Amino acid sequence: MKRSGFHLLMGAQFVSGLADNALLLVAIAQVAAAGGPPWLPPLLKLVFTLAYVLLAPVVGPLADRWPKARVMGAANAVKALACAAMALGAPVTACFCVAGAGAAVYSPAKYGLVTELVPAERLVAANGWIEVTTVLAILLGTVLGGGLSEPRFAAFGFAALLALYGLAALLNLGIPDSGARYAAAPPLPRQWRAFWRDNARLWSDPLGQVSLATTTLFWGVGATLQFLVLRWAGEQLGLTLAQAAYLQGLSATGVVLGAALAGRWVPLARATQVLPLGVALGLVVLLMQWVHQWPAAALVLATAGLLAGLFVVPMNALLQHRGSTLLSAGRSVAVQNFNENASVLLMLGGYALCTGLDLGLGALIRGFGVLVAGLMALIALRHRHLQRQPPASLMPASPTRATISTPCKDRP
Repeated sequence: MKRSGFHLLMGAQFVSGLADNALLLVAIAQVAAAGGPPWLPPLLKLVFTLAYVLLAPVVGPLADRWPKARVMGAANAVKALACAAMALGAPVTACFCVAGAGAAVYSPAKYGLVTELVPAERLVAANGWIEVTTVLAILLGTVLGGGLSEPRFAAFGFAALLALYGLAALLNLGIPDSGARYAAAPPLPRQWRAFWRDNARLWSDPLGQVSLATTTLFWGVGATLQFLVLRWAGEQLGLTLAQAAYLQGLSATGVVLGAALAGRWVPLARATQVLPLGVALGLVVLLMQWVHQWPAAALVLATAGLLAGLFVVPMNALLQHRGSTLLSAGRSVAVQNFNENASVLLMLGGYALCTGLDLGLGALIRGFGVLVAGLMALIALRHRHLQRQPPASLMPASPTRATISTPCKDRP
């Protein structure tokens, strides 16, 4: 592992994530201060996520075209531009569209660079650290954004965020070039066709299929569970919104611990052995319907977070390894981002529909828990079925590219 480069990468993505999460809170406060409609804050999150889906076919080749640390720096500049425009009074929704575009470019460059800096046998540990810093950025970014949203700090809010984006850019400059080079991307119309071929290829690969299905489900579940927990905390536990946020913090703490343990205990070769933990996560969600006191609620959410961290980090590492072997670092992460964020939009849409139909809290919890446990059981059974096939049938349809530990000069 190129330690200095990886450590700088972790620092850069933490600072950038800190600014991204704080920016959302500052933007929501600006909308509220201007008397904006109540549907506008969720719309900001929607347009930010939608950018990952719509731009997925082009951001992968873009991330592979130049050294990825430089791409991350340019993406940070785009997000800083959106932040500055918001400070100058530009429409908040338009600014978040720009910020989402920057984030969509940043992600395949970041995760692609991990596969270039870290050998395959250390990918689970590396992903564990990336997950830890990502969750910490979400938690601390939320706290920072809340503080900067207070009237006494409002004048300094955007300046502080711009300083964070600047610091992230400086850290990016220190990341050494991995030396990985890829073939030039085709013209834009062909990139769209190539993206769908890449998507189909990753889904048709046995290990790519199981890891992509797992992470896709996880991100949709995580986004929906945030809203379900807030409703559960208010209706069943009698907690305020602020107290419910503390409960979510316990869940995030569990994710951090699970990610750290996965990085220490689960080698890449045994990544698929954690699949039963996904079924257990669904069963833990089912326990929520019988919990009415906050100590038990804290234990349930911390356990759910621990299980999530333990199973998603090895799956993410396996997906990165298979994706960079079959496709390229940037293209595989673009496919991953497309599927995961499409899952977020789909599951949030389903949750909104169920809420609009006045489904009771108990029915929502039971349906959600059964859905998660059932889908994870199907994924595990599918993987077991594929493992029983003759070895030849588990090989990719065409020869694989060079592995991530030895980047190829002309890899497409």
